[in-house]
Amino acid sequence: YPPNIRTIRVMCSGRVSELLILKAFLSGADGVLLAGCHPGDCHYIKGNLGTMRKITAMKPFLETMGIEPERLRLEWIGASEGALYAETIRSFTQKIRGLGPGPFKRRKN
Repeated sequence: YPPNIRTIRVMCSGRVSELLILKAFLSGADGVLLAGCHPGDCHYIKGNLGTMRKITAMKPFLETMGIEPERLRLEWIGASEGALYAETIRSFTQKIRGLGPGPFKRRKN
């Protein structure tokens, strides 16, 4: 997958808070991709279902801040699905390139 991503591993996608996502965008991230276990396969019972609710609720909020909802994406990818993970990152990176830099992108001097 493209080298221009930063992976942050957490024990469960349910541990990713809305504030962490917002901080990523405010820090200049062009997009945020969350990859979690498939529904029903969560080791933490229902953590991924909570993630789905968070992301659904966040998209309208991001839009009011001037961030296109397409810049935030949630995908269900199991730990054994390395090829799907790589393809998802490639397609997401391509989508973000099409959208251009994020609204909070810091300019380098």
